[in-house]
Amino acid sequence: MEQRGCEARRARGRWISCVVAVLLGSLASAQLRYSISEEVKEGTVVGNIAKDLGLEKSTLKDRKYRIVSSAMDSLFYVDQNDGILYVSRKIDREEVCERTSTCLINLKTVLENPLEVHYVGVEVLDINDHSPSFPEKDKTLDISESVLPGVRIPLQPARDPDGGPFTIQQYKLSSNEHFRLEVKDRGEDGKIPVLIVQKSLNREIARSHSLVLTAVDGGKPPKFGEIHIVINVLDVNDNTPVFTKDVYSVMLEENAPIGATVIQVNATDLDEGPNGDVVYSFSNSVNRKFFKIFEINALTGEITVKGLIDYEEKDKYEIEIQASDKGLAPLSTQKSVIIKVVDLNDNAPEIEVTSFSSSIPEDSRPGTTVALISVNDLDSGLNGKVICSIGEDVPFALSPSLQDKMYSLVTKSPLDREKQSQYDLTITAKDAGQPPLSSEKTISVVVSDVNDNSPEFSLSPYTFYVTEANEPGASLFSVKAFDRDENDNAHISYHILRDGNEDNKLASFLNINSDNGDILALKSFDFETLKTFNFHVVASDSGTMSLSSNVTVNVFILDQNDNAPVILYPLSSNGSAEGLEEIPRNVNAGHLVTKVRAYDADIGYNGWLLFSLQEVTDHSLFGLDRYTGQIRTLRSFTETDEAEHKLVILVKDNGNVSLSATATVIVKLVEPKEAFAASDVKSSAKADEDNNVTFYLMITLGSVSALFLISIIVLIAMQCSKSTDYTSKYLQETNYDGTLCHSIQYRSGDKRYMLVGPRMSIGSTIVPGSHANTLVLPDRRRATEEVRLKQEFSFFPKLLADSEQFTACFS
Repeated sequence: MEQRGCEARRARGRWISCVVAVLLGSLASAQLRYSISEEVKEGTVVGNIAKDLGLEKSTLKDRKYRIVSSAMDSLFYVDQNDGILYVSRKIDREEVCERTSTCLINLKTVLENPLEVHYVGVEVLDINDHSPSFPEKDKTLDISESVLPGVRIPLQPARDPDGGPFTIQQYKLSSNEHFRLEVKDRGEDGKIPVLIVQKSLNREIARSHSLVLTAVDGGKPPKFGEIHIVINVLDVNDNTPVFTKDVYSVMLEENAPIGATVIQVNATDLDEGPNGDVVYSFSNSVNRKFFKIFEINALTGEITVKGLIDYEEKDKYEIEIQASDKGLAPLSTQKSVIIKVVDLNDNAPEIEVTSFSSSIPEDSRPGTTVALISVNDLDSGLNGKVICSIGEDVPFALSPSLQDKMYSLVTKSPLDREKQSQYDLTITAKDAGQPPLSSEKTISVVVSDVNDNSPEFSLSPYTFYVTEANEPGASLFSVKAFDRDENDNAHISYHILRDGNEDNKLASFLNINSDNGDILALKSFDFETLKTFNFHVVASDSGTMSLSSNVTVNVFILDQNDNAPVILYPLSSNGSAEGLEEIPRNVNAGHLVTKVRAYDADIGYNGWLLFSLQEVTDHSLFGLDRYTGQIRTLRSFTETDEAEHKLVILVKDNGNVSLSATATVIVKLVEPKEAFAASDVKSSAKADEDNNVTFYLMITLGSVSALFLISIIVLIAMQCSKSTDYTSKYLQETNYDGTLCHSIQYRSGDKRYMLVGPRMSIGSTIVPGSHANTLVLPDRRRATEEVRLKQEFSFFPKLLADSEQFTACFS
């Protein structure tokens, strides 16, 4: 019968929980309340939270739906597959919610991505599973026969762990003509039975009375408990003790030290002797738990602290003190002492952090929720008022939630992982008590990377120097870029920009290692054809939205001594470096016989030429200037000197590994008249060659302007007016340094001029047919005209160049 009643109540409880869930669905967001009966089996359904909140069941597992931050969370669990709340173990309401009228367990459930917090209340309904019980099965009372009707004798109440309607509802006293029962309701402390004398006692008629006191709870069917009371009737002690105050009330600070005096009560008895001696004790109606907290001195009535006084556990005590005399039939009286506990700020705030993401992207907008913070303080009033804060020097802030004592940790400014990748945030909770108490909690927030930084080259632009004749396919140099992002966002690959632009045509001969930026050439470079070039390298990261940057690479080719000197003069018709020079026998010492001219395509020391006599028939006759290549007579010729002399001149450069070439000059001694005739023949040939140069210049300059044409005509007239009065065929040049290109400064009257071009002396001219490098001495009478002509054309050296070597001087 009782089992069927329990099952009926459980069914009714489930129905009530569904009704409550529906009614609460229209309240504030994420607030549900269910009710279940205690002692239900493990796995009993409490309610379908997902359905009542309208949540999508398929997303519950991915969003990590769970119960957090509840001291009672082990009693329940949520199935992530269907969103149903189940009982995880048997619930004893009297264990979970001792001596409370309503047993409500608050649960906090959380969904991630996005963050949702729902509050669920589960009320555990009481069932009548306990019977009332008295601390003692038997009780003996001594009452004087002289007591008057109406005397009240408090009895020790029964206790029933059940609450609500299933707690003790009434007391019943067995039928007796001398006593009746009155029940006093003490509210939180329950109902107190009081035995009242309703008819005078006569010890001579009845020495004792036996009563049965029954406590009945409100269950259906009700449960009950009994105590047997034996009342012994004593002789007369007709004055009861009287307390000196009508009301005893005191304020007691929590955490009062053991032995501290709470209050002292005082009662007097008008009787004498033992009947007038008063002793104090706690009344039988006092809760047994209070005996562990307070104690009373039986002789002085002083109440002292025996245990821990905790405002958060109980803020008010009402203790009934009994004063009794020592008569044979003791008389007693009772008085309540009200002790109000004063709250002290003895509880520091508690911080609970529910973090939903160990990392947050650096491009998160301000206001993005990182974690949920709840704070609690067991104190009351200002002592329980909590203010939560976080450091000002971090890009995070605490935002108060609609729920009391709840905060959201949000971003307050943009994040930059490259400046700081992790934040150790210290959250401080401080109450308003005096002195205030505080607590701290540190959480770590990792800032995850997004691809917001382009690769950066270590140099911009790059400048490299490469020695010519490099090995094709070998690494020449490398570029390096770095990216302040991490992982794939910082993985850099390189490539050469090939846009088909004329300026980047050399990029097709280069290749780059995409992983490390090493650059290699597919061909060998030649300084003489290419001295410098540039190209562009692009560095790209591997982020989802790839970012890139480029850099200009300037390459300068360094010269090597890879070109041997080239003899420009003497040069025979078959191309060999041989020449015949005829000089009169009557020349003096120091006479310029000829000048060996050579050219080296290299530059610097590699192109600096030195001349030396490798072979000569008579060392006393000829000398060679090692820097200019001029061959001069060392003495006058005699009749005994041979008529023909062979000179072999060695021309070498100044490279580390010197390269050289040789030229042969045959010097023939002739009589002065023969030399003069030979000069006439050569002068005629010279005039013909000059006419060819004039013809080329006329074509070139005629295409420029009429002014150039007039100048060419003047040049032709001057060339045609040359005489054959030569004293020597070759020009002396004391400042020649062995290179082909240089500048010449000279004066004419009060003016100063500079000619930039092939190495030559003032008054020299180019003779076509001699590879544009043989310098011939003109008629002295025309020297002034030649200088004037060069003044007019000193700014046209490239127009006057006809040979490949002369063009190289101006490249």
